[in-house]
Amino acid sequence: MNPLDEIVEAARAAFVQAQTPAELENAKAVFLGKSGQLTDLMKGLASLPVEEKKTRGAAINLAKQAVESALTARRQAMADAELEKQLRTEALDVTLPGRRITKGGLHPVSLTLERIEGIFGSMGFEVAQGPEIETDWFNFTALNTPEDHPARSMHDTFYVEGESGGVPMLLRTHTSPMQIRHAVQHVKKYRAAAGVTDELFSGEMPEIRVIAPGRTYRVDSDATHSPMFHQCEGLWVGENVSFKDLKYVFTDFCRTFFESDDLVLRFRPSFFPFTEPSAEIDIQFPSGPLAGRWLEVAGSGQVHPNVIRNMGLDPERYIGFAFGMGPDRLTMLRYGVNDLRLFFDGDIRFLSQFR
Repeated sequence: MNPLDEIVEAARAAFVQAQTPAELENAKAVFLGKSGQLTDLMKGLASLPVEEKKTRGAAINLAKQAVESALTARRQAMADAELEKQLRTEALDVTLPGRRITKGGLHPVSLTLERIEGIFGSMGFEVAQGPEIETDWFNFTALNTPEDHPARSMHDTFYVEGESGGVPMLLRTHTSPMQIRHAVQHVKKYRAAAGVTDELFSGEMPEIRVIAPGRTYRVDSDATHSPMFHQCEGLWVGENVSFKDLKYVFTDFCRTFFESDDLVLRFRPSFFPFTEPSAEIDIQFPSGPLAGRWLEVAGSGQVHPNVIRNMGLDPERYIGFAFGMGPDRLTMLRYGVNDLRLFFDGDIRFLSQFR
């Protein structure tokens, strides 16, 4: 075996022994590097006679090609081995059942709103939806709110550009305007059927029972308040609707909502421009972490005669009660959430608990 064949065999053996790309590059440098064996032989051609240089050069080139071929083959073998190892690591058992597709769910506040609508629907209440950009008249004036009331200030209310019939526009601060809108349309319908043109209607008509759930807006933001929040206002107007009916309806609602027949409610005297008399409604939990504590959940009262007039009804014949509650607050109480902002952060880890 001539020296060139020995170099080729030695290179092949060195390449086979290399187990990593780094070791392979080191083995390559021994034969093909700047100071490699074949490189030194190529440098030595300069001192040979012309005829011998051609023969010797051709032989060295053949040996170099053989070494490079062996190097390429070893690189490919190492790459194939690495790919095989990766494929074994990432192998999938196609006989295993697939991953179940995760189903979404309603937002916890939406669940509460559905629950509220279902409970009051079983009592004969309709559900009314209306505009979130409201006029000052429906939001304040029709509800007997004085012109100088603090709620009308820009510190409490978001006003928007533009007017409607000379009346300022705003983001509604409660859903009570829908009570007025619904009642006005109800009265118009039966006034037209009776052919009455009096300013205040005192004829026969079915009772008005309506709840108005929806988004509302106020200039407020902390752990228990949000500039955008939900409210649900309720209204029952008829000829013989009393405060006793209010207490019965709301007590039954709370006990059904919280699924507790032992739930205790109290009605504390309060003041609202649109009701007289007015009351705050508190609930007391008999057990759990809130046991013994009174928690305010709603405001309520007998509808003020001026509001009845703004509905187009005669307050001498028709009377009713109204209430307003925060579904966000009820959701916090039902699920034990202590920060209102969690409902609006959009954190899927939090929201997925309510599916």
